[in-house]
This record gives sequence, structure tokens and C-alpha cells, in this order.
Amino acid sequence: MIHKFEINDTKLVLDVPSGALHEVSEPCWKILDDYQKFSEREIISKYAGEYSAGEVKEVIDEISCLVEQGLLFTDDIALSDVVSFFDNSVVKALCLHVSHDCNLRCKYCFAENALGHSRDVMSTDIGKKAIDFLIKKSIGRKNIEVDFFGGEPLTNFKTVKEIVYYGYERAAQFNKNIKFTLTTNAVMLNEEVERFLFDNNISLVLSLDGRKAVHDKMRRTYRGEGCYDQVIKNISRVVKRKPPAGYYIRGTYTRNNLDFVNDVLHMASLGFCEISVEPVVAFDNEDYAILQSDLNYIRNEYIKLAGEILKLNELNGIKINFFHFNIDTDGGPCLIKRLSGCGAGYEYLAVAPDGYLYPCHQFVGKEEFRIGHVEENKMNKKISDIFKRAHIYNKPKCMKCWAKYYCSGGCHASAYMSNGDLLKPYDLGCELMKIRLECALYLKAKQAESRSATLAS
Repeated sequence: MIHKFEINDTKLVLDVPSGALHEVSEPCWKILDDYQKFSEREIISKYAGEYSAGEVKEVIDEISCLVEQGLLFTDDIALSDVVSFFDNSVVKALCLHVSHDCNLRCKYCFAENALGHSRDVMSTDIGKKAIDFLIKKSIGRKNIEVDFFGGEPLTNFKTVKEIVYYGYERAAQFNKNIKFTLTTNAVMLNEEVERFLFDNNISLVLSLDGRKAVHDKMRRTYRGEGCYDQVIKNISRVVKRKPPAGYYIRGTYTRNNLDFVNDVLHMASLGFCEISVEPVVAFDNEDYAILQSDLNYIRNEYIKLAGEILKLNELNGIKINFFHFNIDTDGGPCLIKRLSGCGAGYEYLAVAPDGYLYPCHQFVGKEEFRIGHVEENKMNKKISDIFKRAHIYNKPKCMKCWAKYYCSGGCHASAYMSNGDLLKPYDLGCELMKIRLECALYLKAKQAESRSATLAS
């Protein structure tokens, strides 16, 4: 399977199974459609009015060479090779909901919508048992991960600290490497908190939607006040100190700011280089929900963003690492990741404040998806198996889609929330993903072209 697309007069061809990306000429662009259907003589005859026989033969020879190298028209993965990958999986990451309380009342917050006004917080005892559970369930795996999530995890900072200390201690006892990440709205960051996060090598995800008006419209305090000024002050201080474990600025764009490129550029102007701005997932009846009718505008925005990132790099030497443009066409994630994505339900689990386990943070509170408890040494195999089987070869819509090895079938939670079925991907999410991927591949091709030009000079 190949996928052809064009951005800014650049013609690109992706060989889907191998991931090989090719920038091609107009004759090659046309002849690719006929290469597997007709003989060389028939192709030469078809294009006799446009190109000379020599030109057509040269293109055919180039295509044939790529086919021989396994870089074009390669065979897809056989389903029989897929199934065994999931049977030997172990738990390798936990998302700890250390607090369902929060100092903000963001309009699009999934936790606020799913959990109502629950303000539960995790005890240190449950947090330690979660660490023990992870160590037990990660048998044979050296590297494990823990994400602190909420609500706002810093409203339960004391417990976060105790879990981190305990986690490092237990990981050392079992010869494991443990990595911690904390997602925060940045309002409660201060000298004490930052010193702890830096000293303990904790990676940070810092919430910022962009420009002041955009951020304050959706991310407000319980009094209805905006928080941009405080957030910018705190994030700027943290980024300037260069967190040793790294950071990401994580924003959400809605129908209120479909011109989100301006928000990314705003972040870049403040010196933030690690940026992720993602589309909101919401029901159509919300006034901020993204609609199918917005897709053309959004596509143009992503194309514009790719161009702006190239411009910032080439003209000013500013390298923006935009999360959704960060793909590897040379190797990429392992096969199991390409087939199933995040591993929710069997490799990755969320822990509610009361210790109950769910497939991921977006399923927390949905009792039908309760998969176990950190005090137990077992998981609900039936639920785990449902998620193991929710890979791209069990999703009819995905099987023939060119983007399947990059999106891995999309978000399970979005599929369930929109269609009530893990095997039916969220349609709008699919379209947005394909737009982002084409722009990411275009950016990759242009960056490679720029490097080649630099080396040649």
C-alpha cells in the first residue's frame, strides 16, 4: 500500500508498511498509479503525449529499484504475525490520579465532566501499594514509568513526594529504572516544588493553551478568573532553569481558537521549544467542540505551522519540537506499538485515588471498566483481553487506512466515548490525525532536503 499526497507543490509518496517516504517528480507521481497495473510498453504508450519513452523508462527503472530495495509497494504484515505480540505483555506504566481535586475549573476537563464534583485524593498508603503493584506486574522489564495526574496533582504534593521516595527505593531493590512524570496546570509551582521536581529528575507536562485570551477563556479558577499571568510566570521560570528530565508545554485548541498556529508561535516567542497543542475532544453540542466543517481550515493551519517551524529553524536557528510532528520514518516505534498504540488496559493502567485500576486515565470512574485494585495481585483478564484485541487488524476501518501504523488505531477512550465501541475509531479524530501526519511527513522531507543542501554546500 502506498499513500500519495501533495503539500505546497511538494509531491510525496509514503510506502505504508515500510514507512519509506519519497519526494517524487510529476512523471513519477502519475506513473506510480499504473506501475502495478500495466506493462512497461503499455505505460510508455499511455504517456506518449506527455513524456518521451526514455523519460518514462527512467521513471519505471527508478520505481523498480525502490521496489527491489523494499522501499515501495512492500507487503503488509500478516495477521498471523500479530497476535503473539500481545500475549506476553506486562504492565510497565501507571498513571496515578493522586488528586481529583483541582484549583482550576477548565471547561473542557474530562475529569470534571466524568467525575462530577468528586474531590478525592490518594493516600500515601495507596500510592505505595501502586508502586508495589507495578514492580510485581512488570516482571522481566527493567524500565517502568509512573505519571502523576489529576485533577491537579500538586494539591496532594505531600503524597507525591512520599510516592517518589518510595518508588526510587523499591526500584533500586528490584534492579529497575523508574521514571516519573508530573502533569500540572503550573499555578502551584513554587521554589519548594520545583526544587523537589528537579532534584528527583521528574519530567514535566505543563498546561498552557497559548495566548492570554485563549488560555483564560477555557482555563479559569473556581472564582471564574483567568490564570494566564500566573501560569506564564511560573512556566517561564521553570523552562529557564532547564528541567533535567525535560518538559512539554501541553495545550488544547478548541473551536474558539482554530487559528492555533498563533498560539504555538506565541509559546515559541516566550522561549518554549517543546510544544504539544492538541484538538479538544468534545460532543458536538458544546460550543467549543471542533466540527467536521472545520477540517479544511484546520488542515491549512497545520500546513502553515509546518512552514513556520521550518522558517524559525532556518532563519533564526530556533528548533521547535512540535509533538504531533515528531515522527520517525527510519524506524519508529516497535511493531506492537504501531499495532496497538498506548497499551491501555494491559501495559498501561490508571489508578484512581481509592486504588482501583482502570485501562487509562479517561476510563477512571467507569465501573464497567474497573480492572482490579492495587492491593490485589490479579487483573480482570476479560477487560485486559478486550483492549489487547483492540488493535488495527481488528478494526475494519483501520485495516485499509494508510495512517494505521502511525495512529495505531487512535485513542480507545475517544472511540468508546463517541461510538460506544473500542473497535470503531472516533471519525473526527481520524481525520485530524491524517492531516497532522501528512504535515509531519512533509516537514520531515523538507528538513532532510535542507540538511542535504547544507552538506552539499
